[in-house]
Amino acid sequence: MKTMTRTLAVVLGIAVLGGGGGAAFALTRSGTSTGARSGIAFRAGSGASVVDWNKELVSIVKAPGNQPATVHPTRSYALLHAAMYDAVVSITHADQPYAFEVSADPGARPDAAADQAAHDVLLMLYPSVQPALDQLLSTELAALPSGQATQDGIKVGHTVAVLMLAERAGDGSAAKPAPFVVPLPQPGAYQLTPPNHPAPMFTAWGGITPFVLDRPDQFRPPAPPALTSTAWAQAINEVQGLGRDTSTTRTPDQTTVGKFWAPPIWNTWNEIAEGQVTARRTDLEDAAKMFADLNLTFADTAIAFYDAKYHYLLWRPITAIQTGTPGNPQVTADPTWNALATTAADPSYPGAHSSISEAAAVVLSQFFGNRVDLTVQSDALSGVTRHFSSFQDAATEAGLSRIFAGQHTRLDHEAGLMLGGDVARFVLKDASTPGF
Repeated sequence: MKTMTRTLAVVLGIAVLGGGGGAAFALTRSGTSTGARSGIAFRAGSGASVVDWNKELVSIVKAPGNQPATVHPTRSYALLHAAMYDAVVSITHADQPYAFEVSADPGARPDAAADQAAHDVLLMLYPSVQPALDQLLSTELAALPSGQATQDGIKVGHTVAVLMLAERAGDGSAAKPAPFVVPLPQPGAYQLTPPNHPAPMFTAWGGITPFVLDRPDQFRPPAPPALTSTAWAQAINEVQGLGRDTSTTRTPDQTTVGKFWAPPIWNTWNEIAEGQVTARRTDLEDAAKMFADLNLTFADTAIAFYDAKYHYLLWRPITAIQTGTPGNPQVTADPTWNALATTAADPSYPGAHSSISEAAAVVLSQFFGNRVDLTVQSDALSGVTRHFSSFQDAATEAGLSRIFAGQHTRLDHEAGLMLGGDVARFVLKDASTPGF
């Protein structure tokens, strides 16, 4: 994975939470090794602790009031899993770390390191939920043998967590976005959307420092077709028919799809990943690596699609349909049109669901193979499940759901697929490159 640019060539003395006092760790950069490979063997299924901490974060971000309004949740997922991964490989040396590795005493337990890293990252991000985090850490560590090996792992995990948060402290995520200036009303320009005309979201998120990408616009999709083009007419007419709240052309199954995938898509795909690790009894190292690659990809995909959204500032379908497209006789305005779902408060191009879902399909297929027996649940439709034979099929449906919900055109969908796939392939290539 990508080497952090800031050099931390130091020996650190850091007080360890629950680790029995201070400890000194020699820090090295990605691509180096600080000691012999750990001799600890892990049983199948030990990746369950990674799932436990991921579930905890899913629960945190779903609860109202926990997630800062101007900080995208994908950042928290990336920090959690990058820290767990680096804590594990600092001890096992089984792979290249994301940012750095710290030296560890022989025999230190990677599972203890992962647990402590997860706890401490989440505690620093969400201090108000400390009791729940402390309880989960206590439960996880209680399942491990007591003794020096566990304590040594705890020290490694805490150190990695502190370093990871310090490394990202200046990434721009804490800056308060400047007030968004709505473009003058003109064909194609994003406008605040009815019925409540909410302020746009994450207007500056496309400018924060990526985790792995070289720059936010590295895979920015090309501009959408001209409003006078047949491509635009076909795309807006499709969503005008399929995405209307009272549509008679949308099938009952398409209506279900439009509602099913509505919740935050990074949560849904993390829950899908949890199911895969649990069902396959994936071991600690592989689970930590998969979740790190997945969520570093999500974090950079979010940065990249917000960069593109606020670069192109394309209007949402509800604005385009109600207003009409001057100069394109293939498009008919309908001032009474409303979408199946309330429109999200940001520009349309590219689609976030399509970007994140394609990124997920690429990463999960890399780890588990694309052909799967996959059942997905939704927070939006209790008791309803969707079944797929591949991650790609699920990703495609998730992206198309936004057309059925009246949120996006097929142009947004296809640009999102391209963007998410490009980011994922870059992250996976970066993760496998010697020296990273």
